[in-house]
Amino acid sequence: MSRIGKHPVEIPSGVEVMIASEVLTAKGGKGTLTVPLNDAVTVSQEDGKVIVAPRDESKRALTMWGTMRSLIKNAVVGASEGFTKRLEIRGVGYRAAVQGRTLNLQLGYSHDVNYPIPDGIEIQCERPTLIEVFGASKQQVGQVASEIRAFRKPEPFKGKGVRYADEYVRSKEGKKK
Repeated sequence: MSRIGKHPVEIPSGVEVMIASEVLTAKGGKGTLTVPLNDAVTVSQEDGKVIVAPRDESKRALTMWGTMRSLIKNAVVGASEGFTKRLEIRGVGYRAAVQGRTLNLQLGYSHDVNYPIPDGIEIQCERPTLIEVFGASKQQVGQVASEIRAFRKPEPFKGKGVRYADEYVRSKEGKKK
């Protein structure tokens, strides 16, 4: 029995869910998201809820039960509220700025790093050391945040670099004489 899959997905007001052949579409204020449905599970909609159930007791069906429920939940939440990831920049002279559809990063290299912002993603910089990534797709928001972090990962000695706002970087002790 899947602990995640057995719970139905609540559809909030303002979100329209349509189940067509092998595709679930969630349309809301933040955008339209589609989820390709797996043939190992059945997906039905009743009383403002989406219910996912395995077709049989095979290992694949039980595995995909919770996975499909989570993907559907992410699509519904993304269409209604959207997702956010916050990144902090630490280091002397390290900063970020949004210029049109490009994120300009100064991360201690001899050149600026220009990151083109993909469609469906919004990036804001309240302060030069704080980046907020917004979007409807949880996967896309996480991927963009990960790509930005990869330009200069936090190093363990001084903690300089780009990190998630809730990330803890364990610092190491430096050399001793």
